[in-house]
Amino acid sequence: MNSDFNSNYNQHKTALTALVTSFESIGTVFGDGDRNIIKTVNFEGETLNIKSFKEPNFINQIAYQYFRKSKARRSFEYATILKEKGIGTPEPIAFFEFKKGFGFGKSYYISLHQSPDLTYRELVHEPDFQNHEEILRAFTRFSFDLHEKGIEFQDHSPGNTLIFITDSGYDFSLVDLNRMQFKTLSFKERMYNLRRLTPKREMVEIMSDEYAKLIKKPNTEVFEMMWNFTSEFQRKFHLKQKRKKKIKFLF
Repeated sequence: MNSDFNSNYNQHKTALTALVTSFESIGTVFGDGDRNIIKTVNFEGETLNIKSFKEPNFINQIAYQYFRKSKARRSFEYATILKEKGIGTPEPIAFFEFKKGFGFGKSYYISLHQSPDLTYRELVHEPDFQNHEEILRAFTRFSFDLHEKGIEFQDHSPGNTLIFITDSGYDFSLVDLNRMQFKTLSFKERMYNLRRLTPKREMVEIMSDEYAKLIKKPNTEVFEMMWNFTSEFQRKFHLKQKRKKKIKFLF
């Protein structure tokens, strides 16, 4: 087994290890993941999330064991980096990796559980949500801040940003962190990074308007690129869904 811990939880190493080794019989399943399973557990007066990543295929068992960092390790390390950069994310606590023969087996990531007021998904599905445009513009400023700090969150999709309504405005927290890059982002890369968030033109119009003010570019230029990337993503997404339905029908 390989693992690492948040220094604030060093005194709980043995107890946290016991949690993951008994994962199947503890906690409450959170969400509806079909590949990875998240459970919430009560621990020392706190609620923790334990994410169990699906065991990889044979090729990736070799890759993760010898050449690549596991999803659990990346989640832990990226969360630590986000915290250092002042970006919201659930507090990282630990990760665990287990071997399977000569290859890689199961892995787990533990973080503090957060209960948001909403996610970006509600903004997509509930256009009459109170202060909808205000929240959307605040989210755009948050995304701009990510880009300015050299963070490319590659799973920047509707369910992966938790939104908290506060007395002073809105706070944002990123989850599902295992795919990130840290680098200087070009304008094109920034617009591409926002392509998965919404299929709604009116939301892209608001986001592009806010982003244009921040990056100091013409609104039309920002909207055109953001909408083109969004439209192309939606086209490919729906084509993929149709193919999946055809395959299910055939079998």
